[in-house]
Amino acid sequence: MSEACNHNCSTCSSKGECSKEKFNENSSVKKVIAVVSGKGGVGKSLVSGLLAVELSRLGKKVGIIDADITGPSIPKMFGIHDGAYESPYGILPAESENGIKVMSLNLLVEHEDDPVFWRGPILAGTVKQFWQDVYWDELDYIVIDMPPGTGDIPLTVYQSLPIDGIVIVTAPQDLVSLIVKKAYNMATAMNVPVLGFVENYSYAVCPDCGKKFSIFGESKIDQIGEELGVPVLDKLPIDPAIAKLCDDGLVESVMPHLIDKTVEVVESL
Repeated sequence: MSEACNHNCSTCSSKGECSKEKFNENSSVKKVIAVVSGKGGVGKSLVSGLLAVELSRLGKKVGIIDADITGPSIPKMFGIHDGAYESPYGILPAESENGIKVMSLNLLVEHEDDPVFWRGPILAGTVKQFWQDVYWDELDYIVIDMPPGTGDIPLTVYQSLPIDGIVIVTAPQDLVSLIVKKAYNMATAMNVPVLGFVENYSYAVCPDCGKKFSIFGESKIDQIGEELGVPVLDKLPIDPAIAKLCDDGLVESVMPHLIDKTVEVVESL
């Protein structure tokens, strides 16, 4: 794949014969950013949603692929309950109130709480279909909310999709800090650029005195970032107000500027 790839195979001199999967022929996207984590429960979907929201606030056209097939949460965060539909150009993604396009398995099942118990190859193939068969139209960015870990789906995404960079989400606990290195090592082994770390649950602010408390212990992400040569982009607080907005499908109403450094790095690509 050319370094100048615009993710639109119809305009490419290689005619789609590179190592990456063909994008939907009726669509184009300029940059693809994956948000990953070494384990679950660290707020990866929150960072994916915030990144899409902040880019949209800057006037960018943004889409999200919810690649966490067995644990999709993006539609609920954006208050989307309508399904995706077929069109002559491909599957039409749902749209948030502010025009962010979303594709998730939860938009294709009959009930939002229907379980998905597919084996790895089928899960990975579904993510490729979200790339190939969805009519995204023209986008500046696609954000991919990845499943946790280093299994079939991350491997397929790294091998098959033209990823411009990844953001690794972690939390302060020693165990999570150890596992984050696995996510980093997988990305580097696959020649995928690591843009930086975002630490979630980094601290809590006392509502009475304003003092910061490290609920999950002192952060070690700065040392890890220095060791690996990866910048620490943002540190997010524990904030019940943010959690409630996401639970209520109002992630687009979360206060701005929580991940300014992450947005700045993504915009610089």
